[in-house]
Amino acid sequence: MTQTIKNILAGAIAVAVLAIGYASLSYVSAYSKVIEPSSFRSFSVTGEGKITTVPDIATFDFQVITEGDRDVTTLQTKNTNDTNKVIAFIKDQGVDEKDIKTQYYNVNPRYTSYRCVTPMFSNDGVAKADVCPPPSIVGYTVSQSVSVKIRDFSKIGDIMGGVVTNGANQVGSLSFTVDDSDQAHDQARAEAIAKATTNAESIAKEGKFKVGRLLGIQEGSNSPIYYKAMATMEMDSNGVGGGAAAPSIQPGSQEVTVTVTMQYEIQ
Repeated sequence: MTQTIKNILAGAIAVAVLAIGYASLSYVSAYSKVIEPSSFRSFSVTGEGKITTVPDIATFDFQVITEGDRDVTTLQTKNTNDTNKVIAFIKDQGVDEKDIKTQYYNVNPRYTSYRCVTPMFSNDGVAKADVCPPPSIVGYTVSQSVSVKIRDFSKIGDIMGGVVTNGANQVGSLSFTVDDSDQAHDQARAEAIAKATTNAESIAKEGKFKVGRLLGIQEGSNSPIYYKAMATMEMDSNGVGGGAAAPSIQPGSQEVTVTVTMQYEIQ
C-alpha cells in the first residue's frame, strides 16, 4: 500500500469519526429535550392565601369655590383666605401637614349669554339673521380642591363636618385604604405558598413518588376595593353647614387574596 493510499484512508476514517460524533451529540440533545422535566415529568399544585385587613387611612376632598365680578385679585385673595381657614381647622384637629395636599387651583371666566334665534324682517319682508353681540366676561370663578388624609378615625365625622362650617363649599370622595398594603400582600403570598407546598407533598405521597425541584411559580392576586362614598353637607343661607350633625362613618374591612401555582419535577 502506497503512502498516498494510506493518507486517503486516514482522512476518510477521520471524517467518519467526526460524523458519528456529531450524530451522537445530536441524538443526546434531542433525547434531553424529550425528557425535559418541565414538559414530561412534572406536576402542578395551587394554593390560596387570604389576609383580612382593616383600613388605617381615610381620605376625602374638599373644595372652596368663590364667584364674583371681574376683580380677579379680590376673588383670589378671598378664596385663599377661606381655604387657609379650613386648612388651619384641619391642622387643629391633629392632621399632619404632610397629609394635606392641594389637588387643583383654577381661575375660570364667566361669560354673558345671548339668545339670537329670532329672525328679524326688513321693510321688504325679507328675513335677516339676528346679529349676536360677542360674548363678554362678566366675572370669574376661583376654585381650589384639597385632599386630606385622616389617620385617627374617631375624628372623621367632626373634621368633615367642620370643614364646611369653616368655609368649604363641597366635601366628598371619602375612601379608605391601608397605608402598608405590601405587608398584607406578603403575608397572603406566604400562606398561599405554604398551602401549595403541603398539597404537593400530599399528592406525591398518594402517587408514590417524590417531589423534585421547583420548576416554576405563578402568582395572581386581587386588589381590595375599599369603602368609598360621597359625603354631602347641607348649606345654610350663608353658604356654610348651619350646625348640621357630623356624619357617622364605618370603614369596615377587606380581604387581600393571593393565589400561587407551583410546578414541581417528579422524582
